Amino acid sequence: MKVFYHSKELNAFKNNNNTKAVGLVPTMGALHEGHLTLVKKALSENDIVIVSIYVNPTQFDNSNDLKNYPKTLDSDLLKLETLGDNIWVYAPETSDLYGKQVESKGYDFGLLEATMEGAHRKGHFQGVATIVQLLFEVFKPSKAYFGEKDFQQLQIISALVANEKIPVTVVPCPIVRHDDGLAMSSRNEHLNSTQRAIAPIIFETLQKVVALKGKSSPEQIEFWILDFFKHQPEIELEYFMIADEKSLQKISDLNGVQTRAFIALKLGGIRLIDNIKF
Repeated sequence: MKVFYHSKELNAFKNNNNTKAVGLVPTMGALHEGHLTLVKKALSENDIVIVSIYVNPTQFDNSNDLKNYPKTLDSDLLKLETLGDNIWVYAPETSDLYGKQVESKGYDFGLLEATMEGAHRKGHFQGVATIVQLLFEVFKPSKAYFGEKDFQQLQIISALVANEKIPVTVVPCPIVRHDDGLAMSSRNEHLNSTQRAIAPIIFETLQKVVALKGKSSPEQIEFWILDFFKHQPEIELEYFMIADEKSLQKISDLNGVQTRAFIALKLGGIRLIDNIKF
């Protein structure tokens, strides 16, 4: 494993080694098994995998969230080191990517951005698209790997690649869960023991939603969810939606389209998201 703090150094090393297939795994650090699964998948399909570790300021709409985001580079490197030698870590300062102007580009993602996370986190996907495009342009990977837990982000990045005609294959990877079903996330570390014991209810509820398919309409299921979480005092439901996977628009009936159920909530003030194929 090699660690680079400047993109020019990494690219020079890549060119000197005549590296062919390059996979990219963009992260903000605080790595967990979900991230490592992406890296393992990338290693199986590429000669070299670049793992970026960078907390991107332009995708935060809350300065406190940015300030409090965990920075655990030393432990992240130890975890990556266990996966093999063909990993190049890129851990830059902001100036190495943005220069002097730290701001998002302007993208038009239409309705993909107008719902769910886009509606609740102003400017978030503009920042995500900006940093991902910068990484694509700097390193020119053959493939880039993203987890399906952030499914809306995955669709936004796919749209970015199509709209900007970027020659990279976006590889979606399944959600990685703890044994009790909770989707792995850096935010889980902020849960206290009581909250952590409650958290599996998120996936349990999504599984119940899937069991209702064919028995209830999406509208009836949504009503049941809203009523269910009214009786969970520790949880503040932010949204629940059954949507078309491609358009991410709410559906009123199935009509043979591929759909997912999406949920976002706060547990003890910690915001968690999840989804499941419906």
